Amino acid sequence: MEFLNSLSTYFERLGDIGLCLNSFIESFFLVPPPDFLLIAMDLNKRELALYYALLCTISSAFGGAVGYGIGKWFGRPAFDWIFSGLQKRGNNKAKEYFDKVEKLYTEYGAWAVFFAGFTPLPYKVFTIASGILKMEFLPFIIASFVGRGMRFFIVSIVLMIFGEHIKAHLGLVCGITSLVIVIFFIILYKKRKSIIK
Repeated sequence: MEFLNSLSTYFERLGDIGLCLNSFIESFFLVPPPDFLLIAMDLNKRELALYYALLCTISSAFGGAVGYGIGKWFGRPAFDWIFSGLQKRGNNKAKEYFDKVEKLYTEYGAWAVFFAGFTPLPYKVFTIASGILKMEFLPFIIASFVGRGMRFFIVSIVLMIFGEHIKAHLGLVCGITSLVIVIFFIILYKKRKSIIK
């Protein structure tokens, strides 16, 4: 925990570069999510909020591509090693995570990456698993850019408009927005599936 706090402080000191590094690394490794730093920087310079959201989106998507490569070239051993810290009392959380991701891929395909990129689901789990499960790269990277972009831009736009006033309710706003979008895409996916049948 102390290490993660120190890492967050380090990213914060680096400013724009720190935001890019945080977003990039968080897409394939266990570091604090960039949202906290993004919020702090948005509130500090609201006129640059969209710029910060863009930095986050691009860095995160490129990090996602690295995660995809890790999964594709190093497979399950790399996945298990990265998420070995999630194992407690004999429960293999890494395996549990992978099984859940595999199930979501079977059902939703690239939409699963979008959901992970936009919602609080652990995006890094999906990036590495995408490479292991041999998902096509183009749908993966498009879903990553759209999902991550929507997440970061919604946060930045809300903060740019409302500033400190909305800070206390930001989690609720993002949660409701996430829920509405996820429900919309699930309905859309099911309709498309029924049309194909």
